[in-house]
Amino acid sequence: MVTEQAEAPLRIVAVTYSPGASLDSFLTSLAAATTRPVEVVLADNGSTDGTPQRAAARYPHVRVLPTGGNVGYGPAVNAGLADLRSGWAVVANPDIRFEPGAVDELLAVAARWPRAATVGPAIRTPGGQLYPSARDLPSLSTGTGHALFGWLWPANPWTARYRREREAPRERTAGWLSGSCLLVDLEAFHSVGGFDPGYFMYFEDVDLAARLGERGWLHVYAPSAVVEHEGGHATRRDPHRMQRVHHTSALRYLAGQYPARHHLPLRIALRAGLGARMLVAYVSNRVGEGAQPQMTVAALPARRRRFRR
Repeated sequence: MVTEQAEAPLRIVAVTYSPGASLDSFLTSLAAATTRPVEVVLADNGSTDGTPQRAAARYPHVRVLPTGGNVGYGPAVNAGLADLRSGWAVVANPDIRFEPGAVDELLAVAARWPRAATVGPAIRTPGGQLYPSARDLPSLSTGTGHALFGWLWPANPWTARYRREREAPRERTAGWLSGSCLLVDLEAFHSVGGFDPGYFMYFEDVDLAARLGERGWLHVYAPSAVVEHEGGHATRRDPHRMQRVHHTSALRYLAGQYPARHHLPLRIALRAGLGARMLVAYVSNRVGEGAQPQMTVAALPARRRRFRR
């Protein structure tokens, strides 16, 4: 598939909401990340700083796709990919900076894994720290242990098992990959309906990976491709709201794994446990650690209908 699409422009989708100066760094770094022609779609959730529009005026391969409001990360990505049904595309935050050759390396890794639905790079912080972006799907046991002990005992075995951070970086499969930067097989992506729009932010990448995995698709970690992610825009602007969004998304995902009537006590316990964790976060002024932050929130959306898979 990669060979067949070698001369076609590669779609790059970035969800924007007043991204500021980071967008120019994103676009500048992209120029050295691949030898292929690219088309950049800025799925814009209502920016007020004019940055996406200025970028589109400056770069002929960039266009702005208004989403109609601050619809959330997953729905904006879905809009940016709606007109493409096959081939590969890159989904990335606008505060990502690509290392030279990073996108070409993602494509090369994808060619070695015919059942790969997503391929994710090594993600580093501006300080050079490797972010654990290729994790196992959260099970009830590891998720509970990580939630209970992750703050007070960072080296606990549940967190280590979930994050897989004690492993040396290597090309391998993962349960899910951070949605902050992904190479996506569009046929696979659309076969499961894309991102679930019921997630405004956080856990939409976990949910997508789980649904793709149920159909036999793979998620491949490619540490030979490297990007830098500034991250944290949403939490810095409104940390308490992001706490609420993060824990609501966690509850949606975890409760959705146990939908039967006899699981009701478990769902109640999950709600109580996550509510208590959120309260602790408010009191201690901690920001919940979960999926990589993916966009800045203007206003939380109204309650949405449950997405049908």
